[in-house]
Amino acid sequence: MMHQRDWSQCFACLIAVQPEAMSPLLWIYLGFSRFSGPLWRRTLRNRVAKGKENPLRIPEKLGVPAAPRPEGEVLWFHALSVGESLALVPLIEHALEERQSASVVLTTSTVTSITALKSARLPERVVHSMLLIDTRSATTAFLEHWKPSVAVFAELDFWPRLMFETHRRNIPMVLVNSRMSDKSFKSRRKLGGMMRDVLSMFDALLLQDDASRAKFEKLGAPSERIHVEGALKSVARPLPADQTSLNEMKAQIGDRPVWLAAATHPAEDGDVLAAHKLVLKQQPDSLLIVAPRYPDRADQLINEARAILSDVAVRSDGDAISSKTKVYVADTIGEMGLWYRLAPVSFIGHSLSADGGGGKNPYEAAALGSAIISGPEVSDFSETFEGLTENGAAVLATSAQSLSEQVMRLASFDERAIQIENASKVIAQNRGVLDRTWSAIGAVLN
Repeated sequence: MMHQRDWSQCFACLIAVQPEAMSPLLWIYLGFSRFSGPLWRRTLRNRVAKGKENPLRIPEKLGVPAAPRPEGEVLWFHALSVGESLALVPLIEHALEERQSASVVLTTSTVTSITALKSARLPERVVHSMLLIDTRSATTAFLEHWKPSVAVFAELDFWPRLMFETHRRNIPMVLVNSRMSDKSFKSRRKLGGMMRDVLSMFDALLLQDDASRAKFEKLGAPSERIHVEGALKSVARPLPADQTSLNEMKAQIGDRPVWLAAATHPAEDGDVLAAHKLVLKQQPDSLLIVAPRYPDRADQLINEARAILSDVAVRSDGDAISSKTKVYVADTIGEMGLWYRLAPVSFIGHSLSADGGGGKNPYEAAALGSAIISGPEVSDFSETFEGLTENGAAVLATSAQSLSEQVMRLASFDERAIQIENASKVIAQNRGVLDRTWSAIGAVLN
């Protein structure tokens, strides 16, 4: 048990970290983060046991450097996971072109990002490291080692101790490519002054859309630091794919009509399968590839597919695609670039059912020349899909029936080519977001 003297020392530590006007919740959190190391370590051990962490990368999360610090200037970029980190790659390349003597440390939080970034072939001057646990000792070790000239956070991966320590060292902080859904706004609003304090630490907040601006302002972000610059994901590199796997699967599929249901939610899987059943009535040799958003929950999808349609093959089981295969379940991580290359038509999931709505990034499909279909529930990407549909670069489906109709219409090369060309034009129009984002980062650097 802790003695009275120990409790007094802990209380003194809490008082020591409270600057004037800091919200009580942030003050409490910062105090807790001084002593939360054992709890973090236990959590990491449990995650390693469940396969959710790479044990070889755990030291980085505890503050052990991933590599020696290079000489010269170091720029720090952080993204949560695969999609966010890949969206940063063009920005990082742009930064290294502009600052020839600089290096980059890129941190991510998830184990899935490790494989994705290896496939992305980062520039030589980039070191990838796992984001550290949010304790005072770990954050201090990270910042003292790398001594970054700037900290660029993608979207809003919220770690108060890390942001507090970064700000306290007068390291310029820039939030990039951020947006806020209604659900995220409601949850973050509950943090009250803590959210306001953290947002106020940023020198610039670069958002994807106007809808997010009002939400950030209501959360307490200084309005003069907010700028709407657009989505970096619209100009991200095309997702990579293993060429050997691509060639093998093309040979297995042959000239069959193929469509993809990408990032699906369990609530819409039934409609997707029902749509394919309707497609098969008109095109009996059609193939549906389903890539669920959460591959570890694919069992339900597989069982449902086998109950509705015969001849279901599963990627994780090593199944090949035969001439009889009607549905191919792509239940692996990091292969979306493969599926978009194989399918000339893609339904972007998390959009057909209100229970699993919000939408997912459509630019990954567009960048690889796959025509886009979406459901109506895209609140998280509303402006993105509005821009695509208004320019004839995406179409809407509201049911299994209309989804099958759009799949059949886009099976026509001429129909598909028009939509794909329109999507390419939208992407070209968005290229300015890269320059605008780097200009904002350069402004605080200089």
